[in-house]
Amino acid sequence: MQILPRPFSRPQRAGALSAALVLVLILVGLLLVFALASLSTFNGLQARKAKVEQCIAVLDSQFKRRFDLIPNLVETVKGAANFEQTTLQNVVEARASVGRAQLPADVNDPAQMQAYLDAQASLGGALSRLLVVAENYPALKATQQFGELQAQLEGTENRINVARVDWTEAVRNYNTKLRSFPGNVIGGMFGFEELPQYSASEGEREVPKVDFGSSK
Repeated sequence: MQILPRPFSRPQRAGALSAALVLVLILVGLLLVFALASLSTFNGLQARKAKVEQCIAVLDSQFKRRFDLIPNLVETVKGAANFEQTTLQNVVEARASVGRAQLPADVNDPAQMQAYLDAQASLGGALSRLLVVAENYPALKATQQFGELQAQLEGTENRINVARVDWTEAVRNYNTKLRSFPGNVIGGMFGFEELPQYSASEGEREVPKVDFGSSK
């Protein structure tokens, strides 16, 4: 006599369906968790990159303010008898270089950003040397216009330094998140790239410190 296989009973079929449903729910849950984590990481990277761009814009605005103050300073210094023309000319030429090296449209281009920063560092150095030389001209320092320009330049230089620190910190935070898991995975999927970290050029490090508040 041939013995036929017994069909699955209703409880067995129900158990198999329940196990499959649990497996599907687990997979859906894992996908949902991954999607939410990916979205959070993506938004975090976007926010940190936007912070970097904001810091660059603030720094650029302070550089432009300094750029706009220099013509009045140059005209004021020209009125001082026997002022060192070489020092004055260096400021004029450095300002012209800054005018040719505007903040690049693509701030992720290291070469263009370096040219922009080098021009700004050169201008800052030339300007500081001019103000140091001006210490030797009491009549110039005593004028109201020169004093007002000194105060404005002091405030601008302080804001430049703060903006530079903020930019450096924003880049560090962005790069740190991009290097860490899951930022490195999500960043790679969506084309995020590390940003170059700002470092002062040699010319900028050598700029003499000026105490704008001390007048004799």
